Amino acid sequence: MKIGELAARTGVSLRSLRYYEEQGLLTPIRLENGYREYSPLAEEQVRTIQLYLQLGISTEQIAGFLHCVLKNKEAFCKEVLPIYREKLEEIEAQIQLLSSIKRNLEDRIQSILQEQKETEG
Repeated sequence: MKIGELAARTGVSLRSLRYYEEQGLLTPIRLENGYREYSPLAEEQVRTIQLYLQLGISTEQIAGFLHCVLKNKEAFCKEVLPIYREKLEEIEAQIQLLSSIKRNLEDRIQSILQEQKETEG
């Protein structure tokens, strides 16, 4: 299938598909006229890439295990679990930071409201 058809089937932009190719995540056959020709499996491959991107995994990280997970279950790909754990740690650190910021903002709001109340009364 051509790149336009793959884009239509997956809902992924042409630009993203070209980027996946640049990153080594997709490998189309190049026809003599320079057009890309994708195998029928490319649709599943793109959907898998999208899943990992939605989990916050980088294309570089995906490239390290994509071929394994396309051939096997994730559980059999030793590269996946450390990346998941690393990503979870990053998210937990972000949650802690955001929680701290939220508490600080709540304190500032309370302080302002209290000061306004005192000056009005």
